[in-house]
Amino acid sequence: MAKSASTSRAASRKRPSVRALRGTVFVTRQVHFNAAHRLHNPTKSAAWNVEKFGLCNNPRWHGHNYVLEVTVAGEPDPETGYLLDLGGLKGLLEERIVRVCDHRNLNEEVPFLRDVIPSTENLVIAFWHELEPHIKNGRLHSVKLYETPRNFAEYRGPAAAA
Repeated sequence: MAKSASTSRAASRKRPSVRALRGTVFVTRQVHFNAAHRLHNPTKSAAWNVEKFGLCNNPRWHGHNYVLEVTVAGEPDPETGYLLDLGGLKGLLEERIVRVCDHRNLNEEVPFLRDVIPSTENLVIAFWHELEPHIKNGRLHSVKLYETPRNFAEYRGPAAAA
């Protein structure tokens, strides 16, 4: 039996549908900044600092071209397919990390690093604490900081250590 013309028109006007896919995804944004620092523990002797930190204890500082990768985990929104707006994540990284650290002395000019030895390990923990309260969609999964292309540290939050 043939379909009537009205049935065919009604079928063609059917609302389009979107199929939501479920699953945890990891979205990463990378930013760059340049900064100077000195690895130095003021509670220890000069000899101890030179022994532990070597050239990184230079009293005239040294610098790095840092690469920061921040990863957020979660399920994509079924209406957009996005976990989060990457432009928003970029803005957060610029505001909370890059503007504060870029072309700065990490030991002396960054308030949230006051009294912290600015090793790469400590920096990823400090950056986590600066960013985590501001992640609105998903959850902060990792903060990875490259000091050089071959030297980097990654922090996955306090729960990861448990």
